[in-house]
Amino acid sequence: MAEPKTGLVLGYNGIHPFSKVKITDRASVQELLKTLLDPLEPFFSPDKARVKCPGATAVRFDQTASEVEGICRPLWGLACLLAGGGDYHGKEWWIQGIKSGTDPENPEYWGYPRDNDQRMVEMCPLGYALAVAPVIWQSFNEKERENVENWLGNSINEKNMPNTNWLWFRVFANLGLKKNGGKFSQERLDRDIEHLNTFYRGGGWSNDGPEGIHQMDYYSSSFAIQFLQLLYAKLAGEDEPERAEEFKRRAQTVALDLIHYYDNEGRSIPFGRSVGYRFAMVSFWGALAYAGVELPEPLTWGIVKGVVLRHLRWWQTQPDIWSPSGTLTIGYSYPNMYMAENYNSPGSPYWACLAFICLAVPPEHPFWASEEELPGDAIPKVKELPQPGHIASYLGNHCMLLSSGQACSYPMKGTHAKYGGFAYSSAYAYSVPPGLFTLEQYALASQLGFSDDGGEYWKTRRKSEYAALEHRGLASSSTPVLVSIWKPFPDVVVRTTLIPPDPATPNWHLRVHRIEAGREVMTADGAFAICNQRAADGRYLDPYDPVKAEGTFPKIIGNYDLNTPDGWSTGKEGAFAVSKGAVGIKALEDKIERAANLVNADPNSNLVESRTVIPTLQHTIKKGETVWYISAIYAKPSGEGIPKETYLDGWEHPPQIPGWLKAEIEA
Repeated sequence: MAEPKTGLVLGYNGIHPFSKVKITDRASVQELLKTLLDPLEPFFSPDKARVKCPGATAVRFDQTASEVEGICRPLWGLACLLAGGGDYHGKEWWIQGIKSGTDPENPEYWGYPRDNDQRMVEMCPLGYALAVAPVIWQSFNEKERENVENWLGNSINEKNMPNTNWLWFRVFANLGLKKNGGKFSQERLDRDIEHLNTFYRGGGWSNDGPEGIHQMDYYSSSFAIQFLQLLYAKLAGEDEPERAEEFKRRAQTVALDLIHYYDNEGRSIPFGRSVGYRFAMVSFWGALAYAGVELPEPLTWGIVKGVVLRHLRWWQTQPDIWSPSGTLTIGYSYPNMYMAENYNSPGSPYWACLAFICLAVPPEHPFWASEEELPGDAIPKVKELPQPGHIASYLGNHCMLLSSGQACSYPMKGTHAKYGGFAYSSAYAYSVPPGLFTLEQYALASQLGFSDDGGEYWKTRRKSEYAALEHRGLASSSTPVLVSIWKPFPDVVVRTTLIPPDPATPNWHLRVHRIEAGREVMTADGAFAICNQRAADGRYLDPYDPVKAEGTFPKIIGNYDLNTPDGWSTGKEGAFAVSKGAVGIKALEDKIERAANLVNADPNSNLVESRTVIPTLQHTIKKGETVWYISAIYAKPSGEGIPKETYLDGWEHPPQIPGWLKAEIEA
């Protein structure tokens, strides 16, 4: 084979071809996909069986499996392109790679999977590609088909798999072979789907795992479960109409919840693990069209199309997601290993290609034929989401979720930030700890931290002993709240009540903590993290200047001079920062005196902004004390048509303490 070309090189201020595509229609999205595939060419192995994306970082599985990710994950995009009648000049790279990778006599053979093997995951895009792109199977001779059958189906059907969304991957391995007349196991396929159905919890939602785990992140929707249910409904619907209709019914129901996770700027709300899969966050919406789902009112295909295309356009505004060679990096808006999970290899981010399921939707479908729309007032501004344990709000132009009760089934890196935070925002992404000493490293955005050693180590909410959506106030006008009980230490008990924004104070939400301290603890209650850069020159924010409508109160102080008086204010005065909008926090309680400051978070702790500051309330609780904190959190994002002079318009008018809350405190 000919030597691969040198490939893309992004120099100083280089613009990736991805950001140059004007996204307007189906053809432009096809072109967008090709800008993702093209830079991979130099990183194919000689026999094309592996793609070694730049990065060289290790994962919990072997290097070969990492490079199998590199070739199989882009198949999501390529297969959708081919299924929709498109073509790609490099499709032969993947066809040859599949031949080589499944051939036990080839030096680039992928290897049979062991129990719980990462190779199982990559069988899913391969199985889907075989099912929808006949040119791939037709390119194989009899021996090559036998190799694919042996590797894809018969090597996985008797292996142990994690009791999670992974079971869908074996379903698609078998389905891909079934669609081409290959050897597969209908019995295993049926058993897996029957077991996956035990994850269903109602309201359209499936949990990512069995009873005892509450985990409903993007794997429950766009990354795996809902997405793959819809693909299965499309591909197996004629043979299994009842199963297909059930999956489509679930999608109709859950769509009315999931629409609250996307804002008018095109951003999704980052929540949970694997958000480094980036634009895969909108794949559910393309899959609705692909599976022929009838949209529930008030959703329209114009709204659905708008969610997808605005999201892709927003990622075009994030120039730092690329390596210098034009490949996707591990991270979110920039390369970031602090947020990465131990299963994120340099090829992992190409799960993002799920977003291109819309290319398998024919051009005459109303998804493509409709004009883009914004949801506007068609969906409620505040909505209870009982299954995931969220309350969604879009009051004050701020798309956010309050959250209680979810937790990863194992203590992955940053799990307290990915699932245990009190609020998640499309405008102000969550932060993860780059280190384990002091608040600056813990970066406790939208979290309450406790320290019993003077402020070196901090513990936050990871698992809740109790979590529920409850209601407060009069029955005729009750307020939904999220209540959780959790213990940062065995003898420190916290009951947290999260109260959503109100139309009268749309940029505020309340966070109430009742804390029983069996030991002396320092506390730190953090607002959202916000960009800590001046617009003019990128230097750190100065004290607030109303003429520039930029800066902080009080001033930002260094990490090692925390006793500087100018860096502190009273909890009643609060602390705020203004750059890309405004965020802040105030203490509303009367009987204790908390202090407010700006935590100058360590760089690269936030998913979107590499330099951030976090308005924070701090206090010390003595051993044996019981205290109530009432924290008011302010957030007004920047956006089109919002003058910067208005960012602090609501700051001086925090919410009133509800009467029902006063009664609870006095009881």
